[in-house]
Amino acid sequence: DGLKDSAGNGLHYDRVYTIGEFDLYIPRDEKGNFKKYGSSAESYGDTLETMRGLIPSHVVFNGKVGALMGDGAMKAKVGETVLFIHSQANRDTRPHLIGGHGDWVWELGKFDDPPAKNLETWFIRGGSAGVALYTFKQPGVYAYV
Repeated sequence: DGLKDSAGNGLHYDRVYTIGEFDLYIPRDEKGNFKKYGSSAESYGDTLETMRGLIPSHVVFNGKVGALMGDGAMKAKVGETVLFIHSQANRDTRPHLIGGHGDWVWELGKFDDPPAKNLETWFIRGGSAGVALYTFKQPGVYAYV
């Protein structure tokens, strides 16, 4: 039946972007520098210990620093409606579109649930995904954080 707003009216979108938020756990040496290993097997014990601390060394979108910039930028034209699908495997997160907001937001990622409206920031629980729909009203650079 397609996406519906909270009153049951149909919603459309022109583009879809998927954002995977990843936590990386890179071991450090006694001086605080990142360690280097010959193979992932060699790093296993140190990496496991770092992960047990539950504090990531890096948090990145789509697997690497700068993935949503330059050639990887999520682009839209004025008047287009974009569906943003955001997932986080480990921790709670709060995405936000600087310069915009979520016109319609499904924080639990379940389209059967009625969406919230006009959220500046939406809450994505660790281990789940959420969705926001936004129509771009003016040209510019919008930062997804």
